[in-house]
Amino acid sequence: MITTQEILKRAKEAAPSLSSATTEQKNEALYAMADALMAGAKDILEQNAIDMDRAKGTMPQVMLDRLLLTEDRIRDMADGVRAVADLPDPVGRILNEISGPDGLNIQKVSIPLGVIAIIYESRPNVTSDAAALCIKSGNACVLRGGKEAFYSANAITDALKEGLVAAGLSPDLLFLVQDTSRESATELMKAKGYVDLLIPRGGAGLIRSCVENATVECIKTGTGICHVYVDAAADIDKALNIVENAKASRPSVCNAEEALLVHRNIAPEFLPKLQTRLIDDRIAEGKPPVELRLDERAAEILKGDGSEGESDRWLTDAGENDFDTEFLDYILAVKVVDSVADAISHIGAHSTGHSDAIVTEDPKAAEAFVNGVDSAAVYVNASTRFTDGGQFGLGCEMGISTQKLHARGPMGLEEMTSYKYVIRGNGNIRS
Repeated sequence: MITTQEILKRAKEAAPSLSSATTEQKNEALYAMADALMAGAKDILEQNAIDMDRAKGTMPQVMLDRLLLTEDRIRDMADGVRAVADLPDPVGRILNEISGPDGLNIQKVSIPLGVIAIIYESRPNVTSDAAALCIKSGNACVLRGGKEAFYSANAITDALKEGLVAAGLSPDLLFLVQDTSRESATELMKAKGYVDLLIPRGGAGLIRSCVENATVECIKTGTGICHVYVDAAADIDKALNIVENAKASRPSVCNAEEALLVHRNIAPEFLPKLQTRLIDDRIAEGKPPVELRLDERAAEILKGDGSEGESDRWLTDAGENDFDTEFLDYILAVKVVDSVADAISHIGAHSTGHSDAIVTEDPKAAEAFVNGVDSAAVYVNASTRFTDGGQFGLGCEMGISTQKLHARGPMGLEEMTSYKYVIRGNGNIRS
């Protein structure tokens, strides 16, 4: 088995060959990688079946869905790689140009970062997304997946490397770390001189570990405690659609809603309709119901009459940490607030800075929310589920950055580059 140290050494040595590759060479490689994914679909599915068998009984159903690959999902992965190929090359762009002292020509030019390492968990599609973004942006890519998706990620990586070789590029531009122990993650965090940027993509524990322990440059990607605030001036039907989509369309992803705030004036009408929509209607349709974890005022509205219906067992009292929890499940914390200012204050205290939304027909309330909520993505009358590189026109994404320096929000090709200044003169000396 190749060691993590050997992987880092070979990736570092291969990186310069890609930084000087032309756009045409990189695009040819990406199309070949996409074709190799489709050609290797049978083997990828067989390896994914091994991962699925090992994971059953050890993780919730919603997390198993993240791990599962199908022919359609592999096709989507290949289409994502091709979509990245079709995007403009982010390398070599002149970002700014000025005439300096004595006629110096000063250009600010975009360049690759070098070697990008990504630590991720149980989503095998991240393997192809990350590889495509790195190759197009001129970076060597070192992937360290979780043990849950190890066999799937290996099969995907093997296919992608075949595409690189078919296009005449070095297979050492892409590696999957074979050691899934904590030691290999620590090696990447401390690989000074080999890794130019580390991106953790996973749960709160992984991200915290990278931010606290990494000695290489690290981007803080998002756990998503995402909020939807239903304002007093909300259209109720619109709000019901948005809340259900944000919570239940795919609860295991980081842009899913975890907390709902409802203005006190609309709560008596809205919350019973929400209970019907997220619990009764979903049960009748054979869908998983959403457990509503209610603060005192929300509980008074939905449980105040003392009667118990069939769906009331999905109504529970919110615990101390429920408004600070990324459930990644069919669970929604619900709170009644007094104003848009109250909602903004709550979000400021509990949001992870990922994605937060307001539903309102009042332009002043919308403007106050947009200006007051300091998250990477702030929505007006739309679901938080749109925070995604593909939806934002980036082809695919490396993750969602919740920090403010270098990258924020969905990270696409531009966020995989840095820049340098190129200065051209004619014998100029400074007096």
